[in-house]
Amino acid sequence: MNTKVAIQGIKGSFHHQVALEYYAQEKEIEECLSFEEVVTSLLNNQSHQAVMALENSIAGSIIPNYALIDKNNLEIIGEHYLDIHQNLMALPGQNLDDIQEVHSHPMALLQCMEYLKKHPHIKLVEDKDTAETARRIHQNQLLGIAAIASKVASEMYGLTILAPEIQTVNNNMTRFVIVTKQKSDVPKKKINKASLKFELDHKRGSLAAVLNVMSDCKLNLTKIQSLPKIETPWKYAFFVDVTFEHYEDFKKAKAVISIMAEHLKILGEYENRLEAKTATNDQNQQS
Repeated sequence: MNTKVAIQGIKGSFHHQVALEYYAQEKEIEECLSFEEVVTSLLNNQSHQAVMALENSIAGSIIPNYALIDKNNLEIIGEHYLDIHQNLMALPGQNLDDIQEVHSHPMALLQCMEYLKKHPHIKLVEDKDTAETARRIHQNQLLGIAAIASKVASEMYGLTILAPEIQTVNNNMTRFVIVTKQKSDVPKKKINKASLKFELDHKRGSLAAVLNVMSDCKLNLTKIQSLPKIETPWKYAFFVDVTFEHYEDFKKAKAVISIMAEHLKILGEYENRLEAKTATNDQNQQS
């Protein structure tokens, strides 16, 4: 079956770059303007898998996406970490002095603010998507307007990079997850990470007790995010990521936590990609 992959944004976006890097072969891409559209595409069988950003090393968690995955019973089957490099780009033949406005997603503008402050003559304009801005500049041949977007976007839409990698913090990484509405078929021998959700009463020691179970079962807690239950005041849902060396340790922890916590839900069991990404970055820095 030819897997069709939904992304938030258009081709040339960071979500598209993740799809290019994650899959061994190029996939048919379903472009969606919002994460809600991404989910709808999955639920309506317009796409088979989807790429969704979940957290950024600077900005933190994208909380609404946790809720979308949970509410729509999607399954996380993989993850991918992407170094975010923001580039200032415009139509060929221009230089920085020609640029009057910079258009991009608010997050991209924020990530490049130290650079942009050095050029106060440039007006900053918030837009809905980095790659879509780059495409619009190309399609309408907009002179005097630059975009902040990925290198892939500059190549796809024929723009010249006026200033490369202008993000304030170089070590800027976003974690993306691969989701589907089908049950995971990841081989057990490859599974060393899991995402789960559970609920706890607002009483002393309830969360600590669950975390102790994870520690006793040799699980490494890599992420914890709480969300209040709107319909039940003072009750919280916790979204947790754990890594482990042996699947049997995680299986044991699941059994115990299911007794201690309410509504334990496994959002996904998959392969940890962060260690591989970190190792690659270390090798690149040494070479």
